[in-house]
Amino acid sequence: MPDFSDSAFPSPEIGATFPLDELVQGLFDVSLTGIALYKPVYDQAGSGEIVDFTIELLSPKAQQILGLPARPPETYLQLYPHTRPTGVFDFHCRAYTSGQPERFSVNYQGDGLDNYFHLSARRVGTGLLVSFTDTADQSRTAVEQALRASQAREQAARTEAETQRNRLHHLFMQAPAMITIFEGPEHVFKLVNPLYQALVGERPLLGKPIREAMPELAGQPIFDLLDAVYHTGESFYATEMQVQLDHDNTGGLGQRYYNFIYQATRNLVGAVDGILVFAYEVTEQVTARRRVELSEERLAEANEELASINEELMATNEELQAANLEILTTNNELEHRVAARTQEAHLAQAEAERQRARLERFFMQAPAAICVLDGPQLVFELVNPGYQELFPGRSLLGKPILEALPEIEDHTVYRTFRQVYETGVTHQEVGIHIPLIRAEDGQLEDRYFTYIQQPRYDEHGRIDGVLAFAYEVTDLVRTRRQVEHSELAFRTLTNAISNLVWTTTSAGDAEYHNEQWYAYTGSTPAQTNGQGWMTFFHPHDLPLMQQHWQTALATGNPYQVEARLRRADGTYRWFLVRALALRDENGQPIRWFGTNTDIHQQKELTEALALASKKLATTNKELREANAKALAANLQLGHTNEQLTRINQDLDNFVYTASHDLQQPVHNMAGVFEELKRTATFHDPDAERLMQMFEDALGQIQATIQGLAQVVQAERLAQRFPTETVELLPLAQSVIQSLRNQVEAQQAQFELDFSSVPRVVFARLNLQSILYNLLSNALKYAYPGRPPVVRAFTSKTGAGNPLLVVQDNGLGLDLARFGPDLFTMFRRFHDHVPGSGLGLYLVNRIAQQAGGHVEVSSTVGQGTTFRIHLPASALPSE
Repeated sequence: MPDFSDSAFPSPEIGATFPLDELVQGLFDVSLTGIALYKPVYDQAGSGEIVDFTIELLSPKAQQILGLPARPPETYLQLYPHTRPTGVFDFHCRAYTSGQPERFSVNYQGDGLDNYFHLSARRVGTGLLVSFTDTADQSRTAVEQALRASQAREQAARTEAETQRNRLHHLFMQAPAMITIFEGPEHVFKLVNPLYQALVGERPLLGKPIREAMPELAGQPIFDLLDAVYHTGESFYATEMQVQLDHDNTGGLGQRYYNFIYQATRNLVGAVDGILVFAYEVTEQVTARRRVELSEERLAEANEELASINEELMATNEELQAANLEILTTNNELEHRVAARTQEAHLAQAEAERQRARLERFFMQAPAAICVLDGPQLVFELVNPGYQELFPGRSLLGKPILEALPEIEDHTVYRTFRQVYETGVTHQEVGIHIPLIRAEDGQLEDRYFTYIQQPRYDEHGRIDGVLAFAYEVTDLVRTRRQVEHSELAFRTLTNAISNLVWTTTSAGDAEYHNEQWYAYTGSTPAQTNGQGWMTFFHPHDLPLMQQHWQTALATGNPYQVEARLRRADGTYRWFLVRALALRDENGQPIRWFGTNTDIHQQKELTEALALASKKLATTNKELREANAKALAANLQLGHTNEQLTRINQDLDNFVYTASHDLQQPVHNMAGVFEELKRTATFHDPDAERLMQMFEDALGQIQATIQGLAQVVQAERLAQRFPTETVELLPLAQSVIQSLRNQVEAQQAQFELDFSSVPRVVFARLNLQSILYNLLSNALKYAYPGRPPVVRAFTSKTGAGNPLLVVQDNGLGLDLARFGPDLFTMFRRFHDHVPGSGLGLYLVNRIAQQAGGHVEVSSTVGQGTTFRIHLPASALPSE
């Protein structure tokens, strides 16, 4: 019960006559003014600010005036949002805060009310008591009635214009293009939609001149173009212009391309007061066209009418804001205002009509496909030509979406339309696949679209439809897939050859290496890509490599150097490094294609030959000097000649082994190259030169091998190379990898088990030659119709010596007939496949020179087993 002890409330005697509860209820019932009880709603952040009121109770008169029940479920501002601009809401907050009686009079037109109101309010307890009355029951003069009619028309026009302005503002803020408005000669950001803001992340733009907000544009044409448009009033159209911005605010400049329009905006007197910018990013289209020599997807330029719409809408907004003047109390003033307000109402109505017409023209002429779907059935209310072109031969306007496009009923696009309508959450898809029926044959056709679906709101803030912006990107998706397929084919081919293959950008930064590169160097893409690929070459070779590389980048001429490349184990081998520029339609390099060819053995042979020649010359000189001095030097001369003969013999044996073992990898490369020429399709005009480069490289290797074979004689004994500890399993796997084409073609199986003797002390190249000849023979002389099965394993003899065994299931040998000639040079036992007859001879000679021997057992039609007995010295010391 309230405490009235300190007030002038009726005395106890009157209180006895009029009980307090009945008195309050009676006042509510009989009051000729409206009485309302409000309860404040505070800011949830804890600031203590009143943000709304709940309506606890309305008297019968208040219910009559407001047309509400006694306890409406809505809050005060939900029912009367117009009380904010008119000051009524602030009056209520002020009365509650002060705790003193407050009064306020207002001509309130909005939220379903249209009358003069007198209000009185005071805080009671933790609530607010409000008494109010309107003048609906009071008579008005003819002038006042005319003024109110004029005000009603003005208010309707203002509301319509405000609705149009809000819709256009929502359109700008939710449009799938970048839109901003500059104000004044300094080009201060006045409006920035989310897509434009995304250009620079969270960097603040609003209220700042562009030179301050985007200083990185200095030196680019943007500032000068804005100045020119502002001073001349002439629009500027840009197509695929490159604009460099610090998009992530880290100091780096991006390389992006845009289509945009700079359109001058004008004030009420026709003077330029700002610039409207309408832009699309087209970087992906520009890049795709340059890479695959296809046309960019056509992007129409933005509608020239857009700037005028915004300019005139802004002018209307300023006029309507200025229209909120105080109502004059005298008839003379009212008469003048009636005429002025009537004229303003006509102008506002005309302006609203013009805004609607311009907005419709914007939709109908926009470069995007736009449609408006109305109501829960999503009926096509508006379809611009761009949207209609997506569905030739179909009638859309006035039809529900599922009647016009029945094939999308079970598709994501229809579900997201429903979702946007029901939740109000904007939805966007990029490159989504939508099968649509072709008008000409009724068949489903795969098509791809990028679109935005956003809700449309009525004047009460309720969703009444969906607005859709769409672009067909079918050609772009197909182009991207063609690029991906080309890239996959390129990677497959480069991974199939034994050369190390790489590509770089036009600036020389490595962007791709094939699998052989990573296997050889033991590196990762993070270590190699960019400028890091050169760090894998020998430091002594880098200066010359970089000098020639910079020259090639500057001129576009082919690149070729010899340099040493580091292996995964830290050793170096010599490679021939070549690269050719791939060019665009204008002849400008867009990528470099390079290969690394192993020339280490050729390099060593060249150096060995040079060293031998030098030694020979030195020896001959010493011999001539020794002969001139005394005949007694004959003994020394004989020793020297013997040494020279041994050196030459060793060199010949080395050259023979290298040339013989290189033949098979070269044949493999030739086979891959022929397959590449048969199956690959290249669009680059330099592709023919690239193919010729590969063919020249193969020809050079084959010519080198043939030359080496001619230098040496087959009767030379196998070279005893320096010994080292050799792991048998990796060596055997490497040999099998070099025979990959034959293995895959014959579906051969290899069973490797070197657990008994996993490593031996032997000359690596000699051991590799033994394994290569025996394993390749097992494939050559396979039994027809039976996949080869080859076993290679180690064991120990009774004396503890190592034993290397190679066993196959091939044709087998008639040892009773051919046994004595088995290891004879050039002796061949099967002529249906190519061969030289040197393989078994070389295996036997290498084993004998190492202090071992070869044992053979064979059954015709079942297979052959070779046992290579190695000396005890071949066992590594533990």
